[in-house]
Amino acid sequence: MSDWAPDIARLQALNNDEWLRVESTFCGRLLAYAARRVPDAQAREDIVQETFLGALRGIDNFDAVYSFEQYLFGICRNRTIDFLRRRRVVGQGQEADSRDAPLAVDQLLFEGTTPSGIVQTADAADRGRELLVGVLRQWVQETWQQGEFVRLQVIEALFSGGWRNRDTWQRFGLRDETAVAGVKFRALKRLRHLAEASDASGEILAALAAVSEEEKSHFDFDVAVTWRLGRVSCPARYWLTRHLAGDLKGAPEEFVKFHLEEMKCPWCAANLDDLERAEEDSLTPFLESLRQSTVQYLRSRSISGEGS
Repeated sequence: MSDWAPDIARLQALNNDEWLRVESTFCGRLLAYAARRVPDAQAREDIVQETFLGALRGIDNFDAVYSFEQYLFGICRNRTIDFLRRRRVVGQGQEADSRDAPLAVDQLLFEGTTPSGIVQTADAADRGRELLVGVLRQWVQETWQQGEFVRLQVIEALFSGGWRNRDTWQRFGLRDETAVAGVKFRALKRLRHLAEASDASGEILAALAAVSEEEKSHFDFDVAVTWRLGRVSCPARYWLTRHLAGDLKGAPEEFVKFHLEEMKCPWCAANLDDLERAEEDSLTPFLESLRQSTVQYLRSRSISGEGS
């Protein structure tokens, strides 16, 4: 069972029904995400409204390497950070998702870079990170299907959590640090094999080599950031529903708990908060307002000849 995903072609065609279903499906989880950072209810609603408007404006440039939910959460995250910055919360010592901040262009520069070189380097890094997301996700799905949930937790702890080998082996009941290194070695070997099939430039291989050497590659791929922003190991909402209902057992339940409680995934926490919402009707007034503004925007685009 998988989560519902909208028809991107219909969204790009500015289909009213598809956009309204998007709002009713994702509104609650976006509000829950914003609520973890923004205490003011009206500000949270403004952030979510801006998120859907941003999604509407940018849908023609949707990148299929990410899911639509990732697309929405990415916009919501940026709008939330913008709000916190405007309120000077960041300046007061409360960093807004700083660990997930995307690489700035100046982090990709090296001495003697020209303006055109800056753009080319940034574009190449973006393409490389997209390929890396795909490879990591493929490995996660493969590992999940094999039922190797301890291996999955170990690699998430190392790659996404930044744990050291010595911090990992006791947590997962492994023999010693050498056992952790072995899990990491085999995972990297498989990831390299998957990368060879999709990475003509070789940049993913360089990034994975940097992980194994605990260094950074030329394009400064940060595998931890790529893992988190790509949400490569986030369980589908179906699994979160089963976790909440108490009918998810065994190794899958252990992984979901680890992902939520120890990796502290903000996206899955927001989904869980939304699922736990006791009074769904509390969203009705805001959803109605949201729908009105969306329909108005879609009509304005249709009148101008941009949609159908």
